[in-house]
Amino acid sequence: MAAYQANGAQLGWLLIPEQQAVEIWNNGDDGEPQRLQGATALEAGERFPGLRLELAEIWEA
Repeated sequence: MAAYQANGAQLGWLLIPEQQAVEIWNNGDDGEPQRLQGATALEAGERFPGLRLELAEIWEA
C-alpha cells in the first residue's frame, strides 16, 4: 500500500478474505492501517461519496 500512496492514492482497502478482515489505509495517516474484523460493508466517505463495497459475497467465496 505504501507504493500506491507514494503514487497519490488517497485511500486503500486491503481485503483479507480468510480472516474476514479489512485494512484501511488513508493517505495522511501515520502510516499504520486501521484494521476491521467482520465488517459487512465499506464506505469511502467524503473522498469518494457514494462508493460502497458490500463484503458478504466476498466473505462467502
